[in-house]
Amino acid sequence: MQNRITELFKIEFPIVQGGMIWTSGWRLASAVSNSGGLGVIGSGSMYPDVLREHIQKCKKATSKPFAVNVPMLYPDIDKLMDIIIEEDVKIVFTSAGNPKTWTSFLKEKGITVVHVVSSLKFALKAQEAGVDAIVAEGFEAGGHNGRDETTTLVLIPAVKEKITIPLIAAGGIATGKAMLAAMVLGADGVQVGSRFVASEEASNHMNFKEVVVNAKEGDTQLTLKELAPVRLVKNKFYNEVQKAYADGATNEELKTLLGRGRAKKGMFLGDLEDGELEIGQVSALIHDIKPAGEIIKEMMSEFYSSIELISSI
Repeated sequence: MQNRITELFKIEFPIVQGGMIWTSGWRLASAVSNSGGLGVIGSGSMYPDVLREHIQKCKKATSKPFAVNVPMLYPDIDKLMDIIIEEDVKIVFTSAGNPKTWTSFLKEKGITVVHVVSSLKFALKAQEAGVDAIVAEGFEAGGHNGRDETTTLVLIPAVKEKITIPLIAAGGIATGKAMLAAMVLGADGVQVGSRFVASEEASNHMNFKEVVVNAKEGDTQLTLKELAPVRLVKNKFYNEVQKAYADGATNEELKTLLGRGRAKKGMFLGDLEDGELEIGQVSALIHDIKPAGEIIKEMMSEFYSSIELISSI
């Protein structure tokens, strides 16, 4: 399959694996890349030396393209960027910040730059900053999200109407049918996060994977919008946040409640009560844990069979 995304990244299928914290290490990234998609190392939960190790191991595990995702809120982002340059990473996804800050620097080094946005406003800013492609992520997505709560179904055609660079859809996409729907709406490819959380190669804790495959519709909620909007599984920590809101908590009190290491505690260490469990609404459609390669194979099979089904109508 060839289109603007497969040509840009030099991959077989227009499927990008989300660069998720505590989940997207070298094992997952290399498995996705070896299966024809674009694997992405999530650097947001890594110290600089850990990122270097993951990049080097990913290079040994795959000869195919892979990327690194860099949240721009990372405190020592300059150290991450230095490592990316030193290790000759060819593709970088930036998120959670102003794309103007690093896009020119990266492109001058010959790096393909993609920026993640949650609104048309920021998509236009990213295009203006000179990025090579945009990931437009709808309200359904897990983890940190947009305050406007725009769904993927609305966001993708809105962004497509106004930009000229390649567009990757994200948020609520875990199947070949959803992939086809996103591309009908104007996307050139899709970014898949939650489905790869429930993969054998994902580095998150098995407890968290089990929560994902057992999730039902309505088990997640977007919260903490005053700090940084995040979609979480409703657990003990989530209930404490809701009680804090009911009690009129200030932003500082919410920050104190959140504390440090909540995401690591939940997703990486497997504390299902007091940890932060970031996952998308589509978790309700995920029912098993399997290798990343099988996930991609199933998505593409369903994608093509859905095209045939529509063509026969």
